[in-house]
Amino acid sequence: MKKALFWIVGIIAALCIAVACIWGGEIATLSSIESVEGNQYLYKMEYKADYDLDDVIANDIDENAELLDYVVGRIGKGLPLKIKSSQVAEGESFACTSFQAAQADGDGFFFGRNYDFFKNPTMVTISRPKKGYASIACSDMSHFGYSLEKLPASLATKLNCLASIYAPVDGINEKGLCTSILALPRQASQQDSEKHDVGTTIIMRLWLDRCATVEEALALLETVDVRHDAAVGSGYHYLVADAKGDCAVVEFDLFDGWKTLITRKEDGAAYMHVTNHLLYEKYLTTEPDPVFGNPHSKSWWRYETAGAYLSGHKGTVEDTQYSNVYDQKNVTLYLRSWNDYDTTHSFSL
Repeated sequence: MKKALFWIVGIIAALCIAVACIWGGEIATLSSIESVEGNQYLYKMEYKADYDLDDVIANDIDENAELLDYVVGRIGKGLPLKIKSSQVAEGESFACTSFQAAQADGDGFFFGRNYDFFKNPTMVTISRPKKGYASIACSDMSHFGYSLEKLPASLATKLNCLASIYAPVDGINEKGLCTSILALPRQASQQDSEKHDVGTTIIMRLWLDRCATVEEALALLETVDVRHDAAVGSGYHYLVADAKGDCAVVEFDLFDGWKTLITRKEDGAAYMHVTNHLLYEKYLTTEPDPVFGNPHSKSWWRYETAGAYLSGHKGTVEDTQYSNVYDQKNVTLYLRSWNDYDTTHSFSL
């Protein structure tokens, strides 16, 4: 009896060691998930599992379904994990705004972003990769299967959260580099050369992990093809800014083979901002146009309103005006969730 018990205990111990060796990082990550200050729609997670962006690039993952399958295969390690995205479809109104502006005291910059899609739960992911910069990033949890009715309340329902590392919608890294993504209906980049493909949010994870400046981010952009998942019904453009005040909007040319279009912040300007219409000079228009933006989202009105505020304050920001504000000098995120705009949550590395 004692001998049998000994063998049972040994087998259990061996299994526990095997599980820890195989899924130790994932288990530690899932264990770190918690609601932020009791807000049931806002979560924080310390990402402690290994991930390999070179492998993602090598696999030419450029569609959401492919990315989710990749997460299942690599992170799930054979588990019957199923992740279903619930991203918005063609015809919906997108109303995001993002900016970089100088701090009022002249010492550093703020990067702001208002993420106006739908009322979904939000994940704040803190990552410290072995190869790359540490970062804080926000994700729309509907992109990996969550909703107001489906929340990560148990270990089983937390598994999908492991996909957040590949799905930032905005973020900051330890060098103060910030980036955000904004929707452009019917502008889904389909770059197609001999370079490897990266998907909608993978390029942002690459910037956060590997770039300290806007120049480095734009140089990295030249090494890959950015392909948005056309099945989602939307394309995107990006704002990327560094701690020294350099800032650029990245867009893609629908009428010229999806050539990359870069609009830089003007020399001497204290701020740069973007909404949901193209800013590149070739396509810039002051009138709502369904080809070059989203007229249903009042993108042009929001652009003018944000610009008037920033201009009136000489391009400086003193307080939180948007849902997310990143302090690029102190590498801190200040966040106000949709269901509690009276509370500001802060996150730092």
